[in-house]
Amino acid sequence: MFKNQPKGLYFLGLSNMGERFGYYTMLSILLLFLQAKFGFSTAVSGQIYAIFMAVVYFMPVAGGWVADRWNFSKCVVTGIFVMFAGYFIMSIPTDVRATSSLWILFGALFLIAVGTGLFKGNLQVMVGDLYDNPQYSSQRDAGFSIYYMAINIGSMFAPGTATAMCNFAFSRSDLKYVSDLPAACNAYLDAAQTGAADLTEKAAAVADLATANGMDVDITGLTQWCNEYITTLSTGYSYGFGVACVSLIISYLIYLMGKKTFSSAGTSTKKGSSEQSASSAPTLTKEQTKNRMVALLLVFAVVIFFWMVFNQSGAALTEFAKSCIAPVCYGATRISFNVWALVAFCIAIYAGFGIFQSSTTSGKTTAGIVLVCMISFIVYFYVTTPNPLTDIQPQDYQQFNPFFVVALTPVSLALFGWLNSKGKEPSAPRKIGYGMILAAMAYGLMALSSIGFEGTSGSVSPNWLISTYLLLTFAELLLSPMGISFVSKVAPPQYKGAMMGAWFGATAIGNYLVMVPMLLWGKLPLVAIWGILIGLCLISAIFIFSIMKKLESVTEEAETPLEQLAEAEKLSSDVEA
Repeated sequence: MFKNQPKGLYFLGLSNMGERFGYYTMLSILLLFLQAKFGFSTAVSGQIYAIFMAVVYFMPVAGGWVADRWNFSKCVVTGIFVMFAGYFIMSIPTDVRATSSLWILFGALFLIAVGTGLFKGNLQVMVGDLYDNPQYSSQRDAGFSIYYMAINIGSMFAPGTATAMCNFAFSRSDLKYVSDLPAACNAYLDAAQTGAADLTEKAAAVADLATANGMDVDITGLTQWCNEYITTLSTGYSYGFGVACVSLIISYLIYLMGKKTFSSAGTSTKKGSSEQSASSAPTLTKEQTKNRMVALLLVFAVVIFFWMVFNQSGAALTEFAKSCIAPVCYGATRISFNVWALVAFCIAIYAGFGIFQSSTTSGKTTAGIVLVCMISFIVYFYVTTPNPLTDIQPQDYQQFNPFFVVALTPVSLALFGWLNSKGKEPSAPRKIGYGMILAAMAYGLMALSSIGFEGTSGSVSPNWLISTYLLLTFAELLLSPMGISFVSKVAPPQYKGAMMGAWFGATAIGNYLVMVPMLLWGKLPLVAIWGILIGLCLISAIFIFSIMKKLESVTEEAETPLEQLAEAEKLSSDVEA
């Protein structure tokens, strides 16, 4: 898995890991932050979330265009500094329920989007450039899987960190997180401000929720108490945004430390120098360029709907966790909410593979010892974790996707490596089609979990949502790293940055469509909402399989050295003559 990989891969992967840790710490609580601090409804907060996600993934289109004309490495560094400014602004507590605070937030989110546009896509282009070296070219897909795994190690710790920051803020005020309380507090404050007739009823709802969870409330000073509760929760979220600032500093330091290992990637791409250096090398014909661009655009059309359904993790799936699942977990599942138990699971899986893959006795012995130690840790976590485990927050469920990515990456690589040795490994486009089918199955589980839903918190078992994340992760492993590898492989050399940006542009459209289930929330039965997502996945899968021959033909051509393509074309021309 890690053999014959360029050293630069690890530094670029770790740099992205730090950045993604900060980003997903922020993203895991963004929807909840909007609902708590500003009192937005599910529909409004979902729209803001989706628009931000769309802008974040549209900006790499502009970032790729800039890098193609400037410098990939300089774009990456600039992006880090711009993102830092955005997170720093978000980390400063501001007045709750204030219009000025909302505009400050929008400005900070825009800076994060711009910085991401300069950083994310261009860093991935640099990773792809490492595999233009013939020594590493055969390891491109495995390299992107490792890179993708590194990203998710950072993402795995993000939700738990956000939860820890919230709990820290609450502990200083002798308060406690209750999922229904922010909405109840905002509803009471709205009623108090307008003098609504149901003010007494809303006050009772706040008091009942607070006292049921061990918090003392003076009904005569309820307005002050509600403001204090919302401010404390919002401050805890701001601490989480501050963590993102620290993670970017670490990311930047890692990038600087490893710069020599990827010095050949991300160099200046100004037309003068690039044309001179490539003048003697074979180039693609106009027809080849056109075929590759068309193939990429067709894949991007499918990618739109995948990201629409996949990125519900911070939207509809988080709303589902907040509204439909009790913050309590029983049995063996409870240890999965301990991120260190998840780390032990991951290390145990890698140690298990190490036993079989190591070529030396000492290597096998070391892997065996590590495996035994990790199993011991897992047993320890099982024994010491309270049963039931309480106070689970909605964002905690978002750690399962990155955990499954890290845990399943070696399984995925081993499976496809075995298939490759048999000459039966599916092509990247075919993997993307399979990924869409798995995504449909994931939301099939959500539909099953919602049949007969009673509309009250705690009606659905956490295992349904965890299983959904498992299937979505299988789909992601088939689609996302393979899709990025496909783009870096197929994109015409002169359009690498732009095509990687276009990949994110398609992702941006999908992220904008994330709002659709949020707009329908409460207006349609949950089964119908999940059914819409299932239908989109299946239609996308049918489409990509219908154009599979074209996509696989372009992939095969891209894997053929340009010198051979030029010779074949010359031979064909001679025959015609």
